[in-house]
Amino acid sequence: MSELIQVLVMTTIAGAAMPVGGVLAMFERISPQWIEDEFRHSVIAFGGGVLISAVALVLVPEGVRELSLGWIVLAFLIGGIAFWGLETVLARSKSSAAQLVAMVSDFVPEAIALGAAFAHGESTGALLAILIGLQNLPEGFNSFRELKASGGSSDWKIVGLLCVLVPLGPIAGWIGFSYLSAYPKLVAFIMLFAASGILYLTFQDLAPQAKDGDRKLPAVGAVLGFLLGVVGQVLLDG
Repeated sequence: MSELIQVLVMTTIAGAAMPVGGVLAMFERISPQWIEDEFRHSVIAFGGGVLISAVALVLVPEGVRELSLGWIVLAFLIGGIAFWGLETVLARSKSSAAQLVAMVSDFVPEAIALGAAFAHGESTGALLAILIGLQNLPEGFNSFRELKASGGSSDWKIVGLLCVLVPLGPIAGWIGFSYLSAYPKLVAFIMLFAASGILYLTFQDLAPQAKDGDRKLPAVGAVLGFLLGVVGQVLLDG
Protein backbone atom coordinates (compact mmCIF):
# COMPACT_ATOMS: atom_id res chain seq x y z
CA MET A 1 0.00 0.00 0.00
CA SER A 2 1.51 3.33 -1.05
CA GLU A 3 2.02 6.05 1.54
CA LEU A 4 -0.60 8.28 -0.08
CA ILE A 5 -3.19 5.51 0.10
CA GLN A 6 -2.29 4.99 3.76
CA VAL A 7 -2.89 8.70 4.37
CA LEU A 8 -6.27 8.58 2.64
CA VAL A 9 -7.36 5.44 4.49
CA MET A 10 -6.23 6.65 7.91
CA THR A 11 -7.75 10.11 7.58
CA THR A 12 -11.01 8.56 6.38
CA ILE A 13 -11.11 6.23 9.38
CA ALA A 14 -10.22 9.10 11.72
CA GLY A 15 -12.98 11.22 10.20
CA ALA A 16 -15.49 8.36 10.42
CA ALA A 17 -15.09 8.53 14.20
CA MET A 18 -17.22 11.72 14.11
CA PRO A 19 -20.48 10.05 12.98
CA VAL A 20 -19.67 7.03 15.16
CA GLY A 21 -19.54 9.39 18.12
CA GLY A 22 -22.88 10.81 17.00
CA VAL A 23 -24.44 7.35 16.90
CA LEU A 24 -23.15 6.63 20.40
CA ALA A 25 -24.76 9.86 21.60
CA MET A 26 -28.01 8.87 19.92
CA PHE A 27 -28.15 5.63 21.91
CA GLU A 28 -26.58 6.90 25.12
CA ARG A 29 -29.72 6.45 27.22
CA ILE A 30 -28.59 4.41 30.20
CA SER A 31 -30.46 3.64 33.40
CA PRO A 32 -30.21 4.73 36.15
CA GLN A 33 -29.70 8.43 35.38
CA TRP A 34 -26.48 8.83 37.38
CA ILE A 35 -24.77 6.17 35.26
CA GLU A 36 -25.80 8.01 32.09
CA ASP A 37 -24.42 11.27 33.49
CA GLU A 38 -21.20 9.57 34.57
CA PHE A 39 -20.79 8.00 31.12
CA ARG A 40 -21.38 11.29 29.29
CA HIS A 41 -18.91 13.26 31.38
CA SER A 42 -16.34 10.45 31.21
CA VAL A 43 -16.51 10.42 27.40
CA ILE A 44 -15.93 14.17 27.31
CA ALA A 45 -13.03 13.90 29.78
CA PHE A 46 -11.51 11.05 27.74
CA GLY A 47 -11.62 13.26 24.66
CA GLY A 48 -9.82 16.00 26.56
CA GLY A 49 -7.09 13.58 27.58
CA VAL A 50 -6.60 12.42 24.00
CA LEU A 51 -6.44 16.02 22.77
CA ILE A 52 -3.78 16.90 25.33
CA SER A 53 -1.76 13.80 24.40
CA ALA A 54 -1.89 14.81 20.72
CA VAL A 55 -0.52 18.22 21.67
CA ALA A 56 2.16 16.96 24.07
CA LEU A 57 3.36 13.90 22.16
CA VAL A 58 3.07 14.83 18.49
CA LEU A 59 2.10 18.36 17.52
CA VAL A 60 4.38 20.38 19.80
CA PRO A 61 7.50 18.13 19.60
CA GLU A 62 7.27 17.97 15.81
CA GLY A 63 6.44 21.66 15.47
CA VAL A 64 9.22 23.09 17.63
CA ARG A 65 11.82 20.92 15.90
CA GLU A 66 11.56 22.93 12.68
CA LEU A 67 10.95 26.49 13.90
CA SER A 68 12.86 29.18 15.74
CA LEU A 69 11.53 30.53 19.04
CA GLY A 70 9.97 33.60 17.44
CA TRP A 71 7.95 31.54 14.96
CA ILE A 72 6.91 29.10 17.70
CA VAL A 73 5.53 31.94 19.80
CA LEU A 74 3.80 33.48 16.76
CA ALA A 75 2.15 30.18 15.77
CA PHE A 76 0.82 29.64 19.30
CA LEU A 77 -0.47 33.19 19.62
CA ILE A 78 -2.21 33.13 16.24
CA GLY A 79 -3.75 29.71 16.95
CA GLY A 80 -5.11 30.72 20.34
CA ILE A 81 -6.43 34.05 19.08
CA ALA A 82 -8.00 32.46 15.98
CA PHE A 83 -9.91 29.85 17.98
CA TRP A 84 -10.93 32.42 20.59
CA GLY A 85 -12.23 34.66 17.82
CA LEU A 86 -14.08 31.78 16.17
CA GLU A 87 -15.80 30.81 19.43
CA THR A 88 -16.65 34.43 20.14
CA VAL A 89 -18.33 34.84 16.75
CA LEU A 90 -20.27 31.60 17.17
CA ALA A 91 -21.37 32.58 20.67
CA ARG A 92 -22.62 35.97 19.51
CA SER A 93 -24.50 34.40 16.63
CA LYS A 94 -25.94 31.87 19.11
CA SER A 95 -25.02 29.09 16.72
CA SER A 96 -25.90 25.55 17.73
CA ALA A 97 -22.91 24.23 15.78
CA ALA A 98 -20.10 25.68 17.93
CA GLN A 99 -18.70 22.27 18.88
CA LEU A 100 -19.08 21.06 15.30
CA VAL A 101 -17.13 24.00 13.88
CA ALA A 102 -14.47 23.64 16.57
CA MET A 103 -14.11 19.94 15.74
CA VAL A 104 -13.59 20.63 12.04
CA SER A 105 -11.21 23.49 12.84
CA ASP A 106 -8.74 21.18 14.55
CA PHE A 107 -9.42 18.10 12.39
CA VAL A 108 -8.35 19.78 9.12
CA PRO A 109 -4.92 21.11 10.18
CA GLU A 110 -4.17 17.84 11.98
CA ALA A 111 -4.99 15.87 8.81
CA ILE A 112 -2.70 18.19 6.83
CA ALA A 113 0.10 17.55 9.32
CA LEU A 114 -0.58 13.80 9.15
CA GLY A 115 -0.23 13.79 5.36
CA ALA A 116 3.04 15.72 5.52
CA ALA A 117 4.39 13.39 8.23
CA PHE A 118 3.72 10.33 6.06
CA ALA A 119 5.41 12.02 3.09
CA HIS A 120 8.58 12.27 5.19
CA GLY A 121 8.23 8.68 6.41
CA GLU A 122 7.83 9.71 10.05
CA SER A 123 6.38 7.20 12.52
CA THR A 124 4.48 10.01 14.26
CA GLY A 125 2.05 10.03 11.33
CA ALA A 126 0.50 6.75 12.44
CA LEU A 127 0.23 7.91 16.06
CA LEU A 128 -1.34 11.19 14.98
CA ALA A 129 -3.90 9.29 12.89
CA ILE A 130 -4.89 7.20 15.93
CA LEU A 131 -5.14 10.25 18.16
CA ILE A 132 -7.21 12.19 15.60
CA GLY A 133 -9.70 9.32 15.43
CA LEU A 134 -9.87 9.01 19.21
CA GLN A 135 -10.46 12.73 19.67
CA ASN A 136 -13.08 12.86 16.89
CA LEU A 137 -15.14 10.20 18.67
CA PRO A 138 -16.00 12.26 21.79
CA GLU A 139 -16.13 15.46 19.73
CA GLY A 140 -18.71 13.86 17.43
CA PHE A 141 -20.54 12.68 20.54
CA ASN A 142 -20.58 16.21 21.92
CA SER A 143 -21.50 17.83 18.59
CA PHE A 144 -24.51 15.53 18.25
CA ARG A 145 -25.76 16.44 21.71
CA GLU A 146 -25.28 20.15 21.03
CA LEU A 147 -27.16 20.03 17.72
CA LYS A 148 -29.86 17.81 19.21
CA ALA A 149 -30.42 20.21 22.09
CA SER A 150 -31.04 23.07 19.63
CA GLY A 151 -33.93 21.12 18.03
CA GLY A 152 -35.02 21.22 14.41
CA SER A 153 -33.11 18.16 13.19
CA SER A 154 -33.76 14.46 13.50
CA ASP A 155 -31.12 12.14 14.95
CA TRP A 156 -30.17 10.61 11.62
CA LYS A 157 -29.98 14.01 9.91
CA ILE A 158 -27.39 15.06 12.47
CA VAL A 159 -25.44 11.83 11.94
CA GLY A 160 -25.70 12.44 8.19
CA LEU A 161 -24.21 15.90 8.67
CA LEU A 162 -21.30 14.36 10.57
CA CYS A 163 -20.83 11.88 7.71
CA VAL A 164 -20.61 14.74 5.20
CA LEU A 165 -17.61 16.08 7.13
CA VAL A 166 -15.62 12.83 6.83
CA PRO A 167 -14.11 13.59 3.35
CA LEU A 168 -12.48 16.74 4.74
CA GLY A 169 -9.86 14.48 6.34
CA PRO A 170 -8.66 12.71 3.18
CA ILE A 171 -8.70 16.00 1.25
CA ALA A 172 -6.59 17.74 3.89
CA GLY A 173 -4.29 14.71 4.18
CA TRP A 174 -3.78 14.65 0.41
CA ILE A 175 -2.90 18.36 0.40
CA GLY A 176 -0.41 17.84 3.21
CA PHE A 177 1.16 14.81 1.51
CA SER A 178 1.27 16.10 -2.05
CA TYR A 179 1.91 19.82 -1.65
CA LEU A 180 2.92 20.92 1.83
CA SER A 181 5.44 18.19 2.62
CA ALA A 182 8.02 20.21 0.66
CA TYR A 183 7.60 23.03 3.18
CA PRO A 184 8.42 21.51 6.59
CA LYS A 185 8.47 24.89 8.34
CA LEU A 186 4.95 25.64 7.13
CA VAL A 187 3.74 22.23 8.32
CA ALA A 188 5.41 22.83 11.69
CA PHE A 189 3.62 26.19 11.92
CA ILE A 190 0.30 24.46 11.16
CA MET A 191 1.02 21.85 13.84
CA LEU A 192 1.65 24.50 16.50
CA PHE A 193 -1.35 26.51 15.31
CA ALA A 194 -3.51 23.40 15.75
CA ALA A 195 -1.91 22.60 19.12
CA SER A 196 -2.71 26.08 20.41
CA GLY A 197 -6.30 25.82 19.18
CA ILE A 198 -6.71 22.39 20.77
CA LEU A 199 -5.46 23.66 24.12
CA TYR A 200 -7.90 26.56 23.96
CA LEU A 201 -10.84 24.30 23.09
CA THR A 202 -9.92 21.74 25.75
CA PHE A 203 -9.93 24.25 28.58
CA GLN A 204 -12.74 26.38 27.20
CA ASP A 205 -15.21 23.64 26.27
CA LEU A 206 -14.26 20.08 27.20
CA ALA A 207 -12.77 20.52 30.67
CA PRO A 208 -15.77 22.46 32.07
CA GLN A 209 -18.22 19.95 30.59
CA ALA A 210 -16.25 17.01 31.97
CA LYS A 211 -16.85 18.21 35.52
CA ASP A 212 -19.92 16.57 37.04
CA GLY A 213 -20.65 18.04 40.42
CA ASP A 214 -18.69 16.28 43.15
CA ARG A 215 -18.13 13.10 41.18
CA LYS A 216 -14.48 12.21 40.67
CA LEU A 217 -14.68 9.35 38.17
CA PRO A 218 -15.04 11.41 34.94
CA ALA A 219 -11.63 13.03 35.55
CA VAL A 220 -10.10 9.56 35.36
CA GLY A 221 -11.21 9.55 31.72
CA ALA A 222 -8.78 12.39 31.01
CA VAL A 223 -5.93 10.39 32.54
CA LEU A 224 -6.85 7.31 30.48
CA GLY A 225 -7.10 9.37 27.31
CA PHE A 226 -3.60 10.80 27.80
CA LEU A 227 -2.25 7.39 28.83
CA LEU A 228 -3.51 5.91 25.59
CA GLY A 229 -1.43 8.44 23.66
CA VAL A 230 1.65 7.63 25.75
CA VAL A 231 1.21 3.89 25.12
CA GLY A 232 0.94 4.52 21.38
CA GLN A 233 4.12 6.60 21.42
CA VAL A 234 6.06 3.94 23.34
CA LEU A 235 4.88 1.18 21.02
CA LEU A 236 5.90 3.15 17.93
CA ASP A 237 9.30 4.03 19.40
CA GLY A 238 9.87 0.42 20.35
